[in-house]
Amino acid sequence: MNQSFSLVDSLAVADLQTYLSRAARVEEGSVRLIAGSGVLAVYTAILYQRGLLDQTPTVLGLRTFATDDEVAFDAVVPIRSLLDRLARVREAAEADDAPAGPVGVRLPLEVSTVTWAGISPPRGGWRPVGETTYELMEATARAGIAEIADALPEGTGEQLVQRVRAEVWGRPIDGLEYVPAGAAFAAESLGFLDPEEPVTVLETGTWTRLTTQRGHTLIKRQAWSLRM
Repeated sequence: MNQSFSLVDSLAVADLQTYLSRAARVEEGSVRLIAGSGVLAVYTAILYQRGLLDQTPTVLGLRTFATDDEVAFDAVVPIRSLLDRLARVREAAEADDAPAGPVGVRLPLEVSTVTWAGISPPRGGWRPVGETTYELMEATARAGIAEIADALPEGTGEQLVQRVRAEVWGRPIDGLEYVPAGAAFAAESLGFLDPEEPVTVLETGTWTRLTTQRGHTLIKRQAWSLRM
């Protein structure tokens, strides 16, 4: 039987739709959903390694949503299939004769071949180590997008595309030695950046997190870059 969850209202459904639509424009694959204790954590992959020699950094997006039930599950589903279901339930919830209140969503069939979904960021133990600015993050993302576009003419093979993306997005952000440029690309692409809000930097173990009120960008650091 498929799992299901309930968001508090149609506005929350629309918020989840927007987040997933942004993620799908970058990586149209799968989304990982972890539900428990009245919270739905929604992980999306923006950058990740696709082979043993691939040096692309692992960069994930995370948004959390309050649920109106106490379900518990950990599932990976196709992002487009979930978006289709969200569109249908939102349309029904916003109909003139629909009652106000929680909106139930049944998950699509799970997938089991998603390598990045086996990488689980920790939920606790985060400690703040500083902050950075909207301006730096946006400038880094824009510069990387432009560099990749210039380096990859139309029709470029997938192998070269991955190599260039790994090189550009793997470079550290100026002033943030342990944060790759791909984190700025992820935060910008997912709509997490706000000109009025600084970006908080946190760490735990081999992970770094960039946090704003709009969402979290998670980066798995390479072993050689760990702080002593």
